[in-house]
Amino acid sequence: MPLRSLVVDFNSFFASVEQQEDPRLRGKPVGVVPLMSDSTCCIAASYEAKHFGVKTGTNVGEAKKMCPGLHLIEARHAKYVKYHHALVEAVESCLHVDRVMSIDEMACELPTNLRATEQTLSLARRIKQTISQKVGAQLRCSIGIAPNVFLAKTASDMQKPDGLVVLQSEDLPHRLHTLELRDLCGIGHNMEERLHRHGIFTVKALCQADKELLHKVWGGIEGERMYDRLRGEEVWQPATNKTTIGHSHVLPPAKRNDASALAILDRLLQKALTRLRKSGHLCAGLHLSLKYTDKARWAHDITFQETQDTLECLRLLQQLWKQRPQRDQPLLAVGVTLFNLIAETNHTLPLFPKSATRQKLNRVMDQINEKFGKDSLYYGGAIEALQDAPMRIAFTHIPDLDLEADPD
Repeated sequence: MPLRSLVVDFNSFFASVEQQEDPRLRGKPVGVVPLMSDSTCCIAASYEAKHFGVKTGTNVGEAKKMCPGLHLIEARHAKYVKYHHALVEAVESCLHVDRVMSIDEMACELPTNLRATEQTLSLARRIKQTISQKVGAQLRCSIGIAPNVFLAKTASDMQKPDGLVVLQSEDLPHRLHTLELRDLCGIGHNMEERLHRHGIFTVKALCQADKELLHKVWGGIEGERMYDRLRGEEVWQPATNKTTIGHSHVLPPAKRNDASALAILDRLLQKALTRLRKSGHLCAGLHLSLKYTDKARWAHDITFQETQDTLECLRLLQQLWKQRPQRDQPLLAVGVTLFNLIAETNHTLPLFPKSATRQKLNRVMDQINEKFGKDSLYYGGAIEALQDAPMRIAFTHIPDLDLEADPD
């Protein structure tokens, strides 16, 4: 089975960007945080910080104890998106990028004339060199090469930082046996528990399981796809449809009160609806989530006739907000999510349509904000939160800088 896929995975991406930007941070332990507070968590850590046990999700207060010399940097998401695009361009100059998998990961298909082992190794080294020369030496990457994207992704995780691993068909499956189940893409905590319930505790046992058992574990055809992926087969994957659009924000200590939290929610919802319209969708559901400083959570949602109107959704947000429990503990984080999305092309026009004035208003506001900068026009409920809830990068969402970037 030939080598067909190459995956580039950038190591400690956010922290590496900060080290590239500031030479004083190079070789130093760096933690990237959403805001300067000991109560929040690191969203990225340099390899120097990882050496002390600091990793993504480590509480900042604990991270300081684990690594006394830790340099904390407040995240600059717009900067990371700019570097992402520069890195895609650098890789593209060597080999076509077929799929951007996340902000720090991309997959390429190897052309038929570049599938011999030595050719792929030479190509991978050229990609690393091009990145270093065009973008920066601190932007190290691990490259995995294998018969399919799944195994190339697995290979890219087997040697970090700055790794280069090739998985040949003759390496399968024994070279995977040293991995943990959760080292494989698609196996998280819940899936690991399901595998355990079916007597599968190791990758070796997973590779030895037949299709019928994996179909049962996964509860459908995805188990059969896993069986084929592990053997290097190219597996057709149906296109995924956008199912939700949302934003969340951890409140800084000074904003942990109801008035500030509501203003931030107003801002988050306005941002989400701008993205909704840009994507060509309407929504028929709104979800509100609240997290308190004692770790208690409350969430509720509401469904309605599909819309993309900001004023209507802000009215529904107020309705949800009034249903929240009255608690003594202050709020720690808030979030809104639009769900039940439907493409505009599939939208059935209502029999008794409302005035088109709102649609025109939304369209004009979007056009003005796109031309003159985000927040040139906004609804007044967010006025106290314009400096809050800056642009964030989600795992599967790379922000559009023209649409979402905050002013310099």
